Amino acid sequence: MVASLFGYLEWGTNNHAFLFEAEYDVLSKLFTDVKSVAHPLTFIPLIGQMLLLVSILQKKPHKYLIYSGIICLCVLLIFMAFIGLLGLNFKIFISTIPFISLSYLTVKELKKLNH
Repeated sequence: MVASLFGYLEWGTNNHAFLFEAEYDVLSKLFTDVKSVAHPLTFIPLIGQMLLLVSILQKKPHKYLIYSGIICLCVLLIFMAFIGLLGLNFKIFISTIPFISLSYLTVKELKKLNH
């Protein structure tokens, strides 16, 4: 969950932010100006973070809760990785590698626990 917050975005000529900065903006506007933040690429990852937070707080989290959280966050981070590669912006691409790697390792470990 923490690794997802360090994704890096750049847009326009002089705009950039880490996902934790963008998420703070989304959360601050969520209750005051919902229309300005109502977008699938903001709500789906936010739901993913909530699912992972709930799974962290449980004594024995259900694997589907973890899978669902990872998938919701992957929607944004894989999209960012794709944009980073297409635009040859390696700062964006590299910022997604920790989350994608940890997600892969988590899924691999969850599959091991089932066997």
